[in-house]
Amino acid sequence: MYFTDRGIEELEARRGEEQVSFAWLAEQLRFFVDLNPEFETPVERLATWLARLDDDEPAGPAD
Repeated sequence: MYFTDRGIEELEARRGEEQVSFAWLAEQLRFFVDLNPEFETPVERLATWLARLDDDEPAGPAD
């Protein structure tokens, strides 16, 4: 189990039944990066990965 799995499990347990818009999620990610600028690159990579999930190319690791 990765360390991040605990956070993902907590998110699912606490908010798994909620529905949110991607606009809301984008705003929360911006707010998080404003508070934690050292996480700008990982958040950017996650957002890009989520945005491109439906692309024809496989969504693999970023270069």
